[in-house]
Amino acid sequence: MSDIAPGWYKDPADPATQRWWDGEGWIGAPLPADATPPDGPPPPEPAPAPPAPAAGVDGTPPARDGGPHGWPVDRTAVPPRHSPVPTPPPPGWPHGAPPPAGWPQGAPPPGWPQGAPPPPGWPHGAPPPPGWAPAPVMPHGMALAGYGARFVARLIDLGVLLVLVLIANSWFLVQYFQELQAYLPQVSEYLAAAERGENPAVPAASDRFSFLQLAMLVVTAMVWFAYEVPQIANSGQTVGKRLMGIKAIGLQDGATPGFIRAFRRWNLYGVATLFWSCCGIGLLWQLLDGLSPLFDRHLQRAWHDRVAQTVVVQLPRDASGAPLPAGRPGTNPARPPADPGGRTDTTGGDR
Repeated sequence: MSDIAPGWYKDPADPATQRWWDGEGWIGAPLPADATPPDGPPPPEPAPAPPAPAAGVDGTPPARDGGPHGWPVDRTAVPPRHSPVPTPPPPGWPHGAPPPAGWPQGAPPPGWPQGAPPPPGWPHGAPPPPGWAPAPVMPHGMALAGYGARFVARLIDLGVLLVLVLIANSWFLVQYFQELQAYLPQVSEYLAAAERGENPAVPAASDRFSFLQLAMLVVTAMVWFAYEVPQIANSGQTVGKRLMGIKAIGLQDGATPGFIRAFRRWNLYGVATLFWSCCGIGLLWQLLDGLSPLFDRHLQRAWHDRVAQTVVVQLPRDASGAPLPAGRPGTNPARPPADPGGRTDTTGGDR
């Protein structure tokens, strides 16, 4: 017994027609898709009239009891045997997989919610099967990491980086502030002269001031590289990701990214640090890159994930809610046992 309410639906086998679904199968003659169907089920089709008996060939008596022409009159014809026609799998069913038991030809799967988009391969023009909802994306059997977990992990990493950058740039910071103290009086004199209506020359920073500024940006990028790339390459997790129980894995193989992918992943937004002093262009680029997962509804990948072919997933948790360990480099212990049919990997064709 199906959960689909009886009614008129477009026939998935022939989208140009519509037929009556009685809860178990299609009944009645088809109607054009644009025709107005009756309020209830179609009237029963009249039984076909039996053909008139005809004389046999070469003086043989006419057929009797449904026998063929020339069949002996004292015998009843044996009904012909028809080999059962195999029912094709439902539209969109994985190639090579057996169809579900009892699948009726052309019938939508029972229990799919109304209004959900139809499954892949569903005939064009047919109503979405009631109850269908797309399966959650599970790259290599693991759920995608949530936006909140990724945001908190990034904040933790930025906090750790801030401490490391201040330590690495300590000497440059002292020299920079000394140059800044010599430069600020020139700025004050310029502003005072401008208020008096004069036309003073704009004070220019010394070459050493610009050099120290660039040097600190280079050191910041180097510290960021040394902090993030080796961790992502070896385990797919920085300090923030480890605390939040999320991990970056390869989209195609589900393994830890390795150095090349980790470098490509960092390079897209890490090098932009060198352009912070260029009207904030580098900082704006990094902000847009951080928001880019919001615009990827399928795999929630940032631009740097797309370049490196990685995806961030949520590691499974134990009974207490704590994330399980990420495992040794180059492996993915959170990945379930291999599925020969690949049905647990629902990356949606991006493999």
